[in-house]
Amino acid sequence: MAASVSENDSDRKLEFFLKVPFPSEREAAIALQSLSPDPEPRKGGITKHLDVSGHTLSVRWTADEARILRVSVSSFLDHLSLVMEAMDAFGPPVSQ
Repeated sequence: MAASVSENDSDRKLEFFLKVPFPSEREAAIALQSLSPDPEPRKGGITKHLDVSGHTLSVRWTADEARILRVSVSSFLDHLSLVMEAMDAFGPPVSQ
């Protein structure tokens, strides 16, 4: 797992990037499908973008405030942990 934080000087937005490797492309796609339906509950102040490239799930947040960013990232990590535990409990995905 890799993460980085940057502050964009032009509009004073905070950004957080996270890359999560999975054992297979299929598992990364399952994680994306499981985590994508959850939009940010707060309108404005934060955006979240999820993408899969190969077997890596990438997430990028942009926020106005550190507190909002922290809450969103923490919530996402809780959901990600649950998704990974479920995939581990049910075993590797079956080919379609």
